[in-house]
Amino acid sequence: MIGIFGGTFDPIHYGHLRVALDVLESLRLEQIRFLPLEHAVHRGQPLADGAQRLAMLRAALSGEPRFVCDDRELLRGGRSYTLDTLRSLRAELGEDTSLCLLLGSDAFNGFLSWHEPEEVAQLAHLVVMQRPGYQLPSDPALQMLVEQRATDLAGDLRNTPGGHIWFQQVTQLDISATDIRQRIAHGRSARYLTPDPVLELISERKSYQDAGS
Repeated sequence: MIGIFGGTFDPIHYGHLRVALDVLESLRLEQIRFLPLEHAVHRGQPLADGAQRLAMLRAALSGEPRFVCDDRELLRGGRSYTLDTLRSLRAELGEDTSLCLLLGSDAFNGFLSWHEPEEVAQLAHLVVMQRPGYQLPSDPALQMLVEQRATDLAGDLRNTPGGHIWFQQVTQLDISATDIRQRIAHGRSARYLTPDPVLELISERKSYQDAGS
């Protein structure tokens, strides 16, 4: 099984890395591919350019061989639709490989507003990373999707290429990329929020100095 974790990663931080490790260990994934997006569809655009975010991501992942940096969305350009990425991965990895798309709870709550969500949910399993106290979505259509696809058997994910929903408890680390950018913009330290090699790149390239303006 291969995990797919997309985001702006602007910058990558321990909140991303810890929850990814929780999923990797719980589901015994072979690897997790981190995919920095080029152009966000459902959120504000990243401040650092693609090359900067890719360099920070590579620096953060260098100590964990099961974490892999995948730059296909940056190379593709344009709006980053998960559907296009999953189709590309299917063409590369084959129709039978189990793909697990990692989603935060907020992203999952808005899942039905995505581009072709039904096909996305068929091409991969949706792994919803739950923080303590998470409540199931109130949207009746999303509730129905959960009723149809949810499983608590890891074998269902391992033995099929996609189509299930799995709710995974993850470690709660109250870290946000926005907070990191604002600390840097105001001359404060972001140490212990993101790996030191990421901070070194931010310092070298003077990234986010205007993020608080």
